Formats: sequence, structure tokens, C-alpha cells
Amino acid sequence: QVQLVESGGGSVQAGGSLRLSCAASGSTDSSYCMGWIRQAPGKEREGVAVIDSEGTTKYADSVKGRFTISKDNAGNTLYLQMHSLQPEDTAMYYCAAGLCLLKWLLVSQLPSAFGYWGQGTQVTVSS
Repeated sequence: QVQLVESGGGSVQAGGSLRLSCAASGSTDSSYCMGWIRQAPGKEREGVAVIDSEGTTKYADSVKGRFTISKDNAGNTLYLQMHSLQPEDTAMYYCAAGLCLLKWLLVSQLPSAFGYWGQGTQVTVSS
């Protein structure tokens, strides 16, 4: 089992920045991919960004150039640095992990790709 705990969410004004963190513990596998998925009220879950064990990353078009996914050297903490936040970024942000071949994985597939999920952290951006 893998436990994922997100933190760092909050409320900011448009144009602001936040950094989300996700602490992983338990039976983590160094070959796991880890990613961020968000869900806005009344909408389906949306893949945001993913990183594999080698540090290769992919992003949703809507966040490219504004968000950066990274992880610490031990691979136990995942980050999402978010800049130029917009009201449309308002959502519950979930950290997720699992085996993946990033070469073949689309960001849009993230919501169904991972077996381990955190409880989420809320991000609210006001205009």
C-alpha cells in the first residue's frame, strides 16, 4: 500500500502562486509515476501533470508554462509549483501514483491510470 498526503492548497488571487506538496509513504516503488489530477465542482477529474521515475514530465495544455511538477531526490515528495493562477484553476487537487510507461501515457488518461490517491487539497483562485 502507498499512502499519499497532499498539502499546500489555499486561496489566492488571480495571478498568484502556490506550491502543492505530496508526501508518499508505505510500499513506494521507485519505478512509479506520480501525478497531479484536479476536479472542479461539477466537472470531471482532469489530469494536470505527471512525472516518471527518470524525471520526464508531461503537462496538460491548460497549465503548460505556468505549472511545474517535480519531486525530491528520494522520490518521496512530489511538488506542483503553480504560477499565474487563474479562476479556472480552482479545484480540488489530488496527488496520485502508480506504475506507468510515460511514453505511452496521455495526461488526459491520468484520472484512470493510477491506483493510489491522496485525499486532495483545495485550491481556490479569486478574480
